[in-house]
Amino acid sequence: MYFIVVKFQTKPDYTDRFMDLVGPFTEATRQEPGNLWFDWSRSVEDQAEFVLVEAFLDDDAAGAHVNSAHFKAGLEAMRPALLSTPRIVSRKVDGDFWGEMGELQIG
Repeated sequence: MYFIVVKFQTKPDYTDRFMDLVGPFTEATRQEPGNLWFDWSRSVEDQAEFVLVEAFLDDDAAGAHVNSAHFKAGLEAMRPALLSTPRIVSRKVDGDFWGEMGELQIG
């Protein structure tokens, strides 16, 4: 799978409405057949930083995502809200699900 983490730094005037801006992009991406997850979080240290954790099944799914109309529309929707170029880690890794943490077992 492709496992991707992206950090977005928002402008102060957009921070409170950033999730509304990316809502259509998020919903469309979650409907893609090869999308495994597409989850947003907000930094606990910097309220203007949003973190996207996403995964796609394989090369074809990742390619379909970045070539989709909603991907391009999503980038344009968020562009005016961003203070800087997003930072990304994108890697192909084994698996297609979240596994249990071996170092901390509960129950």
